[in-house]
Amino acid sequence: MTDRRAELAANLARVEERISSACAAAGRKREEVTLIVVTKTYPASDVRLLAELGVRHVAENKDQEAAPKAADCADLPLVWHFVGQLQTNKARSVAGYAHLVQSVDRPRLVTALSAAAETAGRELGCLVQVALDAEAGEERGARGGAAPDRVEELAGLLAAAPGLRFDGLMTVAPLAGPYAGREQEAFARLVELSSRLRAVHPAATMVSAGMSGDLEQAVAAGATHVRVGTAVLGSRPRLG
Repeated sequence: MTDRRAELAANLARVEERISSACAAAGRKREEVTLIVVTKTYPASDVRLLAELGVRHVAENKDQEAAPKAADCADLPLVWHFVGQLQTNKARSVAGYAHLVQSVDRPRLVTALSAAAETAGRELGCLVQVALDAEAGEERGARGGAAPDRVEELAGLLAAAPGLRFDGLMTVAPLAGPYAGREQEAFARLVELSSRLRAVHPAATMVSAGMSGDLEQAVAAGATHVRVGTAVLGSRPRLG
C-alpha cells in the first residue's frame, strides 16, 4: 500500500466514524447519509485511489479542473457532482461529465443546463443552492445560491426543464446573516424548505449540507448528503 493510499484510507476511516457516530446520536441509520468527497485541487491519481477505497461520489467546483479530471477517470464507477458557482457559458462542458449540479441558483442557468443536457443526450440531476444569508427580495447570496423566497420558483423551472431532474436542495453554512455561526439551525432551515417542496416534488429528497468542519451538525439536522474535502484529502495545496 502506497503512503498516499494509506493516508487516504486512514482519513476515510475517521470520516466514516464521524458520520456513523453522528447518525447514531441523531437516531438515524448510517445508510441515510451519503459521503461526497470534494476532490478539487487534487489530482486524478487521488480520485483513482479513492475509488479503490470504495468512494463512489466525488465533487468538483471549477469546470476547467473538473472536465479533464473526469475524462481521466471516465473508466471509474463514480458519480460526479458539480458544486461551484457556475457560469452559463460553462453549462455545455459541465453537462458532458457531471451527473448532478448542486449549485443552480438562477433561471438563466436552468435554461443553459437544459439546452446542454438535451444536446448531450443526458439527464442531469440538479439541486437548488439556497443562500441562507440572502434576505427576501435579494437575488443571490454572498457565496452563490438563491434567496429562500426564490427556491420554489427555481424548483418548478427545474422540474419542467427538458433534460433536467430536480433532485433537492443544497446549502453552504452562511458566514453572515441570522444563521452565521449557527450551522445546525441553518441546516435545519434547509431541511424545512426541502420538506415543503416535497409536497409538490415528492422525488426531490436530496438535502446536501455540511462539510469537514460541520458534518455532525448537518447529519443532526437531517442532511442526506455531506460534502467532505479537507478531512479526507488533507489541507488543500495551492495550484501553480
